[in-house]
Amino acid sequence: MKQETIDRIRKFTADRDWEQYHTPANLAKSISIEAGELLECFQWSDSDYDLGHVKEELADVLVYCRNLLDALGLDEDEIVNAKMTQNEAKYPAEKARGSSAKYDQL
Repeated sequence: MKQETIDRIRKFTADRDWEQYHTPANLAKSISIEAGELLECFQWSDSDYDLGHVKEELADVLVYCRNLLDALGLDEDEIVNAKMTQNEAKYPAEKARGSSAKYDQL
């Protein structure tokens, strides 16, 4: 995420004095709620959905994720790269290519 976008999210939160509500638990709940709303966009069809609504719900998920990163003092690049290292070890390309099997079934 671009720094100016991160700064805008932080300013939005600070201007409303909402940091007090941004506990890790509250933010994790909010991410789950918004992810459910995102999933609802695809409830009855995998291909017939409102892209504008999908974008709005996905943005809500991303904003809450950014807020949770801040609340926990985490860096998104660091945690994503650490997880990708784990995933690469669990799902080697030569075994996982074209397969949806879980790592312990490869």
